[in-house]
Amino acid sequence: MPYSIGQIEELTGIKSHVLRYWEEVIPGFAPQKDFGGRRIYSQKELDMILRLKYLINEKKFTIEGARDQIIAESEQVQNNFDAIHEIHSIREELSDALLRIQKYKKK
Repeated sequence: MPYSIGQIEELTGIKSHVLRYWEEVIPGFAPQKDFGGRRIYSQKELDMILRLKYLINEKKFTIEGARDQIIAESEQVQNNFDAIHEIHSIREELSDALLRIQKYKKK
């Protein structure tokens, strides 16, 4: 399921201006845009945002250090593709469920 920037902000707590900055400094982090120019995030981008948030907020990496860590980890992903793909699928299902729950709670 593709996510809007508002949904990403809701799921991660990362403000949209920070997400746009990360697009500039993190290689491979570039959400697609729809015909209206609005950003559309995939599960892959959501996973990367959550990883960046963890590295920066919990592990106290700088943005440059987090970027380097993401690059190193992407090389490891290639070696464990099947397991990583399954994890991404499960996270996508959980993210969708969380958005549905939050939408229901607002009613």
